[in-house]
Amino acid sequence: MEPGPGPGRWDAAVCVLTGASRGFGRSLARLLARRLGEGSVLLLLARSAAPLAELAAELRGGGTGGTGLRVEYVAADLGCEEGLRRATAALREVLSVGPPGRLLLVNNAGSLGDISKSFLDLTDPDEINSYFAFNVTSALCLTSTALQAFGKQPGSSRTVVNISSLCAVKPFKNWALYCSGKASRDMMFQVLALEEPDVRVLNYAPGPLDTDMQLLARTKTGDPEMRQYFQSLQESGQLIDCTVSAQKLPSSSGSKDQPWCPCPFNRETLHLFEEETCY
Repeated sequence: MEPGPGPGRWDAAVCVLTGASRGFGRSLARLLARRLGEGSVLLLLARSAAPLAELAAELRGGGTGGTGLRVEYVAADLGCEEGLRRATAALREVLSVGPPGRLLLVNNAGSLGDISKSFLDLTDPDEINSYFAFNVTSALCLTSTALQAFGKQPGSSRTVVNISSLCAVKPFKNWALYCSGKASRDMMFQVLALEEPDVRVLNYAPGPLDTDMQLLARTKTGDPEMRQYFQSLQESGQLIDCTVSAQKLPSSSGSKDQPWCPCPFNRETLHLFEEETCY
């Protein structure tokens, strides 16, 4: 996005962020609130109501530099039909009242699934369908709804970001659900980029983050070698602070042709980091 009024700020935009209540999403929400220009709208989506409300109050409370940022939030389980309907209704509402020129959608929400189970243990269709409903279906429905509701407007900018992972391209034992979900999302957004060339699409892998998800990885992964590998990342200090990774994603230096330009990490430094791919 192009710089807007104020140092390092973008022009007014509607920004939608899923998985905003904790971890990388929470750090990214704070960063976006400081970057969004005068009159912008920031819609936060997550399952956990209390931390989401706390974050929204924080961002409304003056941490945005008095730019008139409107912060809305909806606590909804994107893995069920009712929650997804509530989220899409809120999305349509903010798009109807927000600034018309720019849309930024960040699909960050995601879950590991039961990583204590091997491939052969995954025999329950309800468990598998529930996983993909939350991790794949919701991202597709929210993105298509947002792009349809925003429409194609002359001179407008539409940017869609998918928070990806090395697991989209590399298999991990006991992570069949997570790896296949991330791979599916990566390919899904590549298709979007082909079909809608005027939409800026980015698959961004933030690296091995120091989050609750990493704690689960090193304590709950069924395969002992993989569990030890994740433990070694933590013990050797290779995990990345969420704020550090979030700061690498948005850049206010983008041109009109590249309105949201990421700054990549060094692959040699971050062993689980899959460099972002722009389409």
